[in-house]
This record gives sequence, structure tokens and C-alpha cells, in this order.
Amino acid sequence: MTTAAEYRAHFDFSLSFANGGGISGDGFRLDVPRPRMTDAEVGALLIRHLGLALVSEVVLRDLRFVEEQHRGSRGVEADAATGAPERVIDCSHPIEAGLVTYPGLPAPTIHSHLTREDSRSKYAPGTEFAMDIITMIGNTGTYLDSPYHRYADGGDLASLDLGTLVGLRAEVFHLRDSWSAENRGIRAETLADRDLAGAAVLLDTGWSRHFGAPEYAHGAPFLTEDGAHFLVDADVRMVGIDSLNIDDTESGGTRPAHSILLAAGVHVVEHLANLDAVPARGARFTAAPPAIRGFGTFPVRAFATVAESR
Repeated sequence: MTTAAEYRAHFDFSLSFANGGGISGDGFRLDVPRPRMTDAEVGALLIRHLGLALVSEVVLRDLRFVEEQHRGSRGVEADAATGAPERVIDCSHPIEAGLVTYPGLPAPTIHSHLTREDSRSKYAPGTEFAMDIITMIGNTGTYLDSPYHRYADGGDLASLDLGTLVGLRAEVFHLRDSWSAENRGIRAETLADRDLAGAAVLLDTGWSRHFGAPEYAHGAPFLTEDGAHFLVDADVRMVGIDSLNIDDTESGGTRPAHSILLAAGVHVVEHLANLDAVPARGARFTAAPPAIRGFGTFPVRAFATVAESR
């Protein structure tokens, strides 16, 4: 099935309050459930999105509707779609021999323990198997960090509650046009317009387009220290990013986002892919590593499920 088109309204506005005062905005963009809405309908959505009260009048100017991916505006509810067919969006990078995930870390190697040819002498005629060995660092491909990755007394992969890894409500922030080479950090203010409690917060920066190429290692977007504090205070379960690192690797050896999130038991998933295909709201996200004792980081098959109507 083809997915339904999403639309956003573009407009300027001025707004006044019944008890005095007002606000205005230029070039505002707002998720809408359909095109060709009236000014009054868009004005009501604007009020709900901004969380305002005692509004006496809203005036919109230059209103137009553009087919554009939703960004998670408040007031536009995600489809309930209970029982509807679902599609699965793979958010992981494949692992193969020689893959460079993070510069300076060893690439995986793959070789045979039992080849198909050798197995023929061990099984009945017509029956053969391949058994292979992979050697890799835990920080390979798309992987999840447990608290043990950062803290010696933190929980390891085997300690993680599956309920915090599987089927989480996904809140996706599509930020591809919200950062620049001069301002790479994703701050708390950018994340402050939604209820994030219990959610997997996924940061779609677009940096995954460089994965596996030399460009991936430099100039990557990241989550700021105040952004990490905000997400912990918001009671999120997991934070994922499609970038080189959740932290800024070009600011010395400090890793505030890792330190803050993992100290609070918030899982970190790095090197995600295809987040542009996941709607801002309405999807469920899963990223579960093997239950390995005494290990802090391991690849996951991260994926989002979303109703076909989305």
C-alpha cells in the first residue's frame, strides 16, 4: 500500500489575547491533517500547538498548503489505527566484513568455522550447513549503549528490561533543516514542544547519508548537554540519533550526553538509518541487543512499525 500524503500549512500570523497583548510570527509552518482547511481551522490548530489560552483573535496571512512531512506539531493527533496493517521500517545499517563504523575502531572480520563443502561429509546426502565466525567490537553498525558502557557499576546488556527496548512510542524529530555546520548541537529548546514521557526520542539529522564514507567522521550533528538533561527530565526511555555519536566528538574527551543519559538509565542508540521514513508521531520503535553479561554495547536490528495509513 502507498502511504498517505502529509501536509503542512505555511503562513504568517498575528494573534491577540482577550486580557491584552499579542504575538505574531512570520514564515510559520504547522502540521495539518489535510489540505484546503479554512483560516479558522488552521487558527484553532495554531492555538492548540502553542498551548495558548484566552485568545481573542487569530489573523492568518499568505496561507498555503504544502505536501511535506509532518514534524510533530501538537494538536494534530497521530492515527489510532488499531488493528490496521502495519509496515516495518528498517532503521539499521547492515554489517559486513571491513565495515568502518567509527574511525579508529576495528572493522569486523567474518570467516568460516564450517564450510558447506566440509559439512557434506558430516551429514546425510543432500544436507549441508554453513557455520561462520564474526569478530567485531560492540560499537559496530547500528548499536545500543547500556549504562555499563559508561559506568563500571552500570547495568550491562543482560540487565536491560525488554519493556524499555521493544515497541516504544516513537517521537521523531525531523531536524535536517534545523542545524548547520556552525551550529551542530541539538538543544533542549528544539525538543520542548511534545510530551516525551516513556518514549523513544529519535533525532533525524540526515547525517546517515554519509555512513561508511570519510565525510561521516567530521562535522556531525549531536545532542547538547542541556538537551540530554531535558530528555532525562522528560522521562524518556531511549534516545537515538542517525549520526556519528550522540556527543560532539570534536570538543575534546568530554561526553556529557552519554554521561547524563546512561546515568539515568536512558538507552542510547547511535548510527540509525532511514529515520526520514518514520513519521514524527504514531510509530513504535524497537532496538533490542542480545542479553550479554559484562558487556556494554552491541549492534541491534532497530526498526519502527507504523500503520499503513501513515
